Order: sequence, then structure tokens, then C-alpha cells
Amino acid sequence: MDALIKEEICTIDDIYALPEGERAELIDGKIYYMAPPNTKHQMLVMDLSYQIKDYIKRNSGECNVFPAPFAVFLNENDKNYVEPDISVVCDKDKITDKGCNGTPDWVIEIVSLSSKSMDYFTKLFKYRTSGVREYWIVDPIKQRVTVYFFEKESVEEYSFGTDIPVGIYEGFFIRVE
Repeated sequence: MDALIKEEICTIDDIYALPEGERAELIDGKIYYMAPPNTKHQMLVMDLSYQIKDYIKRNSGECNVFPAPFAVFLNENDKNYVEPDISVVCDKDKITDKGCNGTPDWVIEIVSLSSKSMDYFTKLFKYRTSGVREYWIVDPIKQRVTVYFFEKESVEEYSFGTDIPVGIYEGFFIRVE
């Protein structure tokens, strides 16, 4: 008779117990360690965050924009903790001193070689099932943005340099360069 292998289930306490400066995410009780982002990644995060924040401010919007590192406690349990590259949260009741309790309305992830399968598969499924309204995967290597608008069950792909419509804001377009 083979012994069953018991996989350790981690919690947010394990994330907070990580050594200073070490970053990881927690999905369904499994820890995924994160590599530091490169310069191009950070430039994209800053540019996109600025465009979104500027649009919201000019239109007296209610949503808040948070670039990583920003804690998102998905499903409001202790086994799911992510740090999306950009989180847009429209429900102010979800925002606490520790981060976002529940799902953001819009999440953007910038793909790196080390995060590719996480962004395209693991997080895609987790964001969809937890109630994120819109999820963008920005891939600087392929110079492509994949937009999942879960409320309409649609997926669109855009090349860098084209105007991309934002699903949660009618009339708002972003150009990723």
C-alpha cells in the first residue's frame, strides 16, 4: 500500500513570516515565490498606472489604482493572497490598511519569463472564479495585450501601439507602448 503524500497547506501567516524583502503569492494554500521585476516591467507598471489614475481623476471616478506591491486577499479567506502588478478597486469598503479584502474590479499583470504560466493559467483561473471583472495580461516579449472581460465572457488580443478599450470604463482607451 502506497503512502499518501500530504501537501502542506499554507496560509497568509506563512506569507507574513517570509524573510524581509522576499515576495510570494498564495493561491489555494500553495506559495509561489516571485522574482524581482526588470526595468521594462516597472516602466510598463508606472505608465499604465499613470494612464488609469489620470483618467479616473479627470472623470471624477470612484475607483483607486494600486501598483504592486499591494496585497489582495482573494475570496476573503486565509489561503489566497496575490500582488497583481496593477489593481483597480472601485468598492472603497474593500480597501483596508493591509490592502484589498476581496477582488479588485480590474487586474493587470505584466508577463515576465518567470511568471508566464502563473499569469496565463493559474491567475487567469483564480481571477475569473473569484469575481474580477476585467483581467489584462501585458506581454512585453510578444508585444501583445490579452484582455479578458469576464462579465461579457469575451477575450480580445491587441498589439502594442493600438488603442485598447477598457471594459469597466466606457469610452476609455489605453495605448500600451
